[in-house]
Amino acid sequence: MPTYTVLSPAGQLSRQKKKTIAGNITRTHNEVTGAPSFFAQVVFVDIADGNWFVGGAALESDQIYIYGHIRDGRSAEMKRKLVLALRDALAEGAAVPTSRVWSYIVELPAADMVEYGHVLPEPGDEAAWMEGLPSEDRAMMETVGPA
Repeated sequence: MPTYTVLSPAGQLSRQKKKTIAGNITRTHNEVTGAPSFFAQVVFVDIADGNWFVGGAALESDQIYIYGHIRDGRSAEMKRKLVLALRDALAEGAAVPTSRVWSYIVELPAADMVEYGHVLPEPGDEAAWMEGLPSEDRAMMETVGPA
């Protein structure tokens, strides 16, 4: 359901930091939205020196950017809580100040998303959706992580 992409200057994040950040983001999304954690995807993109510009100048800092594609239908309060919690989760895992983190979320209609081979449910309808899936699909999803 959510796919989070983390962009950082190449070499800034070690494999261990990426693992920590992925765990932080997954936990944060689950805690804020209640969506099962096995849907959260975190993708890291290392940006080579000279390929990231801010204000027309090459980036020369430890800036990190996260954007997440999430299902629409959540309250403004929940989205604000999520975008701030993602900022904090990323800053903690990367060991950078929050002023170095840019955090965005983009909403997509659930009907426009397919994961694990099925059109996604509306927020809050996950349990009924899971029950309606073929047992082999449900079992496979549950091996990825806790609900």
